[in-house]
Amino acid sequence: MTRQEAVTSDTGTAEWGGKRPSLWRSRNFVLLLTGQTVAETGSRISGVAVPLLAAGTLGASVFQVSLLTFLAWLPFLVFSLPAGIVADRIDRRKLVIVCDLSRMALILSLPLVAFTGHLTLLYLYVVVGISGVFTVAFDVAYKTMLPRLVEDSQLIEGNAKLVMGQDFGELIGPTIGGVLTGLVGATRTFFGNGLAFAVSALTLWLIRDTPVRAEPDSADRVPERLPLRAEMTEGLAFIRTRPILRQILACTAASNFFVMATSSIEVTFLLRELHAPPYLVGVVFSASAVGGLAVGAVANRLTGWIGTARIVWVAMAVPGPLYLLMPLSRPGWGILLYAVGLAAFSGNAVLFNIASMSYRQRITPHHLLGRVNAAFLWICFGVIPLGALLGGTLGSRLGLRTALWICVLGTWSAALFVVFSPLRRMRDFGPGEE
Repeated sequence: MTRQEAVTSDTGTAEWGGKRPSLWRSRNFVLLLTGQTVAETGSRISGVAVPLLAAGTLGASVFQVSLLTFLAWLPFLVFSLPAGIVADRIDRRKLVIVCDLSRMALILSLPLVAFTGHLTLLYLYVVVGISGVFTVAFDVAYKTMLPRLVEDSQLIEGNAKLVMGQDFGELIGPTIGGVLTGLVGATRTFFGNGLAFAVSALTLWLIRDTPVRAEPDSADRVPERLPLRAEMTEGLAFIRTRPILRQILACTAASNFFVMATSSIEVTFLLRELHAPPYLVGVVFSASAVGGLAVGAVANRLTGWIGTARIVWVAMAVPGPLYLLMPLSRPGWGILLYAVGLAAFSGNAVLFNIASMSYRQRITPHHLLGRVNAAFLWICFGVIPLGALLGGTLGSRLGLRTALWICVLGTWSAALFVVFSPLRRMRDFGPGEE
């Protein structure tokens, strides 16, 4: 089945032909959204509990805490490209269910080992690293499921709702993690994380894998499998032929590098520089997600007003000055500045991710989508462990506040890749763009 041609509405937004039924009536999409939201909530709980466990209970140093971030994201650098081949060859729904159950088992092992008195920083590193491998496979397959479950005309709306679900998890997860850590301790908090992965696996299992569009014609399929190395790099080869896609990739990678450098030291910064108790650390991260939720709720309107192409660079460039509030924050009420800076980035990420992901899903052939997504993850998430190491190194040698200044300025500078690109001269993506 071929893609429908785009028609330009009065607002200038490229809308894809045909009536757009509400996604809330799609059982499969609602299950997909529910599973992601619950899983994201659980991940955000552990995102607070893991560094608090390392820094508080296990007495880890600034650099040792940053190594947790490094190990969590290192698998994206190593396994993303092979995961793309796997996601294009096997049942993606079964793959994400296996990944959820595996991560559940790993995360539940932490409180069990802790109760025996044998929990060490090394064991924590091992669990975080192996969980990261399953997260790679999950993300590659998961990001490839939406175009199979919704119409082309619903991609922007579907991605917007999924990002809002993610931001809702970011809103409540850290607060739950911080409060639970304060009440029952960091190790017991992981039971909540394990439950979230179980619920996610259940909702994905309930999805009826009946595509809304027919599979591509045999002429559109790859006639035979290429050598393994060629298949692994096929997604990269496709990206190289698309100038706008290349600029978006460079922007995302640069932003992720510096954002993760920030993330690797921010819990330590909040605890040791701003003297925030664990529950307040969770509240700060939850408050930051409000920006993403607010922007996600009006993403379609903003995209129509600003333009489907222009929104990409506007989302990256405009919120940048607010990032500078993060290193300016101080103990007491001054911690609100940090939350505002995080909220600005959350809003930016929502708009940018919705626009760039929808564009990528539209222009990529179905049989290549898994490998193209994997190529993006390999580069964009592959730089994350390197960013984590940079953050930990800068924080150890220059001090946490100075390191934070460098990181937020680096995050804002990533916008240059899309500001100085063909996107700056475009308002909307036309039919068959690139």
